[in-house]
Order: sequence, then C-alpha cells, then structure tokens
Amino acid sequence: MRVVTWNLWWRFGPWQERQKAILAVLRELRPDAVGLQEVWEHGGENARDAANRENLAGWLAGELGLHWAWGAYGDAGRWQRRIGDRSVGIGSAVLSRWPVLERDTIGLPTGEGGSARGALYALLDAPGAPVPFFTAHLSSATDASALRCRQVTALAEFVARHRGGSAHPPVITGDFNAWPDSDEVRLFGGYRTAPAVPGQCFLDAWEYADPGAPSATWDPVNPYVAGTFGPAVRIDYIHVGPPGPGGIGHVRAVRRAGDAPVDGVWPSDHMAVVADLAEGADGVGGAGTVGTVETAEAGVR
Repeated sequence: MRVVTWNLWWRFGPWQERQKAILAVLRELRPDAVGLQEVWEHGGENARDAANRENLAGWLAGELGLHWAWGAYGDAGRWQRRIGDRSVGIGSAVLSRWPVLERDTIGLPTGEGGSARGALYALLDAPGAPVPFFTAHLSSATDASALRCRQVTALAEFVARHRGGSAHPPVITGDFNAWPDSDEVRLFGGYRTAPAVPGQCFLDAWEYADPGAPSATWDPVNPYVAGTFGPAVRIDYIHVGPPGPGGIGHVRAVRRAGDAPVDGVWPSDHMAVVADLAEGADGVGGAGTVGTVETAEAGVR
C-alpha cells in the first residue's frame, strides 16, 4: 500500500500551473491513499448544487481515477483574506484507490487570533482489512508548540474514536509544522514520552528511511520557501500504528517526493512524503491500481 502526505499550498503562488505539476507527481507515484492539506474548494457554500462546486481534490481524483473525501477547516476567513477571495474554501482531503466507507472531520484547538486547522478521517474499503486513514494540518507559528500539543492530543483522541477493530493499523498523515524532536511530535507518537491517549502509539514512518536520504519537506531549495530564510526541516509526517496480523501495515520504505520542479514549476511549497506499507497475507496493498471516482460531500460531518 503506497501512502502519500502532501500540503498543496492552497491557492497561493501560480496555483493553476502548480495544479498541473501536482497531478504529474501523483500520477507518477501511483498512490493507494493520499492525505492532502491546504486543499481549495471554490464556490462550496454559495453553489446551488455539487455540480457548481470546484474542488482540487475532486479534480485530482477524477484525473487519477480515485475515490475522494474532503472536509473544510472550521474557519476559512483568515485564509480568504490573504488572497482577497471569500469564495474559496480550504480543507483537508483524502484520495483513495478504494471506496470511502465512513468519513468525519474535526476542528483542532486554536490559540487566540490563530487560524483554524482541522483533521479528516476516512475509512478505506481495502480488501481484507479496511484502513482507518487520517490527515491533519496543525498550526504553523514557530512558538506554537504548546498549542500543537493540544492539537495532537485532539487528533489522537479523534483517531481513538475511529480506529475501530480493523486488522490494519491506523495511518495518520499530515503537516504537523513541527520538528521531529519537538514535544508535539513525541507526544503524538507516544513511544518517546507518554502518549496523548493511554495505550495508543504511532510510529513515525521516517524511522525506516535511509539515514542518508534527504528528509526536509520545508526546504529553502524550493523558491517558495527561500524567502523565509529558515533552515531545512522535516515537518510533514506519515504515522502508522503497530503492525497488524502478519505484519500488515509495516513500513517497508519511505522517501520524499515532489522535491523538484515539473516543467519549470514547483508543485508546492512543501515536499511530499511517500511510504510503502506491507500488505497482509490477504493481499491488502500494492501500489498503482486505481478504482472508480466517488465525489464526497464537502463540509464537516
């Protein structure tokens, strides 16, 4: 099972050209499940019906032959003011080779004056063992570690409510906006400090990476990032629960993607993370097979 997480940088920069570059990268990766953050929707609340809505996740799913689900962040106002367009929503999305059996969203805790962030759950109907799949976007302020600790606690509780009895471990993707040794990442993992939810631990998939492989997903080599003058750092994550029977969900490989321009255009300000998870004895997994298109209703459920 090939899993990808990627922050798509909403409608910032040359977003129409970037949209094509994002598609090209995902088409080459041939993922089974993708967690996306900063996904735009145009005309969602004002559209009279679903046919009048435009959604980046829906477009990508249609081009790739995948199912999809999308959930809005709780408050798009501050995002909309940054581009001067109140008709564009923002949220998280899941693309999946398999149908989405269940979906749910939550808003994550925010600080005073902070912009809303959120998390999305989708239960993926993989053969043999449904996959509890999550994607989240945490606050980005450099000094917001304490807030992110509250956010990962809410995320861990969200996972606990939805992980169910599947043999496949939960898969949690997202832009955590935090360094790997930060309090919030260690708290969410729960194996280098006490877990946010007692008895619930998640392994950072990058633990399985080649030690010499480039790891930064926020990197000044990217011209969209260069102007921040900050260091290169890994802030995007794929976490997986303990493997299930027969090693199902075990991380077999992990690497970066989307780390170069496509036809001269960088796809996003973030680089993607790609992890290959072991399939079980019943055949769950296997990158590259796609399913039919399913359009999910937008909004919080």
